Amino acid sequence: MRIGMLTSGGDCQSLNASMRGVAKALYENMKDVEIIGFLEGYKGLMYGNYRKLEPKDFSGILTEGGTIIGTSRQPFKLMREPDANGLDKVKAMKDTYKKLKIECLVILGGNGTHKTANLLREEGLNVVTLPKTIDNDIYGTDITFGFQSAVNIATNAIDCIHTTAASHGRVFIVEVMGHKVGWLTLHAGIAGGADIILLPEIPYDIDKVVEAIDKRTKEGKRFSILAVAEGAISKEDAGLSKKKLKEKKANSPYPSISYELGAQIQEKTGQEIRVTIPGHTQRGGSPCPYDRVLSTRFGAAAARLILNKEYGYMVGMRDGEIIKVPLEEVAGRLKGVDPDSSVIKEAKLIGISFGD
Repeated sequence: MRIGMLTSGGDCQSLNASMRGVAKALYENMKDVEIIGFLEGYKGLMYGNYRKLEPKDFSGILTEGGTIIGTSRQPFKLMREPDANGLDKVKAMKDTYKKLKIECLVILGGNGTHKTANLLREEGLNVVTLPKTIDNDIYGTDITFGFQSAVNIATNAIDCIHTTAASHGRVFIVEVMGHKVGWLTLHAGIAGGADIILLPEIPYDIDKVVEAIDKRTKEGKRFSILAVAEGAISKEDAGLSKKKLKEKKANSPYPSISYELGAQIQEKTGQEIRVTIPGHTQRGGSPCPYDRVLSTRFGAAAARLILNKEYGYMVGMRDGEIIKVPLEEVAGRLKGVDPDSSVIKEAKLIGISFGD
């Protein structure tokens, strides 16, 4: 049996650990299996760039971040459009699959990746996917691999800010990754003891943010820490059309929402503001133990689907148990933070402000 494997979209911790889980389970339970690694994601499948992976390639990579076969972003909305040389991308991927006599394609990726995976399923290819993203926003699974490792890194950034914030009596804004959803900011904010957490799902009122800072000042607390998702949005901006919002961002003098917030807070409170952006460190480094276990389980479960010839599914987790989710249920759906969820209510109970 020949299995294809690719990693697509932004990288994160535990891609290697997940591939290792798939490979080890297949090698352990099949006498004759060959694994083909497509280089740089869907691009490798389109242009026939691949290499045969040997058992030794999966040795010693459990703790390695990144991906041994590379990755790239291939926007789903452009999949039906020819490339610069007129290549039909979907046909090219199908042709490579058939030429190499692939039995099943194992795809590791996030939301856009799953849209394309479902497209390939609809085109008749055997596909099994694994949910990868630090954003934890893939529908159908409680958690994605890479998320907990990123939470650890973002939390550490907030932890490190505490001492300097307390020493100088300043307001610190830590900008956490997450354009569309706030899972990472929410978890890191709570774990890091942030006083204010701003998420894309809960448009904030700047006056409410200032009110929370002033309250701390009156209570004799010399500093405040804000955990802000890069996609956080004010109530005013949330009311704009997509076109107007895009125009505003294009003409903004601020490099990100955190700097705009900082300027507004400084003007209204007179306090010194500092912005810290951990950026792509949140995607890098060695996967945490939780992610190593999760990825190993996901990988083994993907191998089980292949062994049973159950194709067209994403491996996920629900209530602590590994499940299979039909790809058509996953593709095109986003799992955001529910503003009325218990975790938000509990955070508010201990005094965390969400600016609403």
